[in-house]
Amino acid sequence: MAQQTKRGHVYIISNIGSFGEQVYKIGMTRRLEPEDRVRELGDASVPFQFDIHAMIYSEDAPGLENELHKAFSPRKLNMLNPRKEFFKVTLEEIEQEIKKTGLNAEFIRMPEAMEYRESISILASMKTKQEHEKDER
Repeated sequence: MAQQTKRGHVYIISNIGSFGEQVYKIGMTRRLEPEDRVRELGDASVPFQFDIHAMIYSEDAPGLENELHKAFSPRKLNMLNPRKEFFKVTLEEIEQEIKKTGLNAEFIRMPEAMEYRESISILASMKTKQEHEKDER
């Protein structure tokens, strides 16, 4: 029974619209649908949805999460609150740490960041339109 509570997924996610490039959240969930946790994190508290870079099943998800947190502890964004699991690292560094554990994980390198990219595009077209209207006056 105790072993069953350790099973879960460690997720590597980013939100470039909210936190910029090379900032990753390394978290863990025991939910049957781990993507539900990621969607929950991208609710009203941040302006854009999170992108999943890796979702790694582990028999000891808390242990894996802890190993990754320890490996990147000097690069943590919030040094005061251990529950804030954001790190300024590269995806390659995270991948190397996971390989050291013997686990194979597939990584998505380029974040979709659809909401962020669409918002930038809309803002750019609004700016162009305003400049156009200004020039016509």
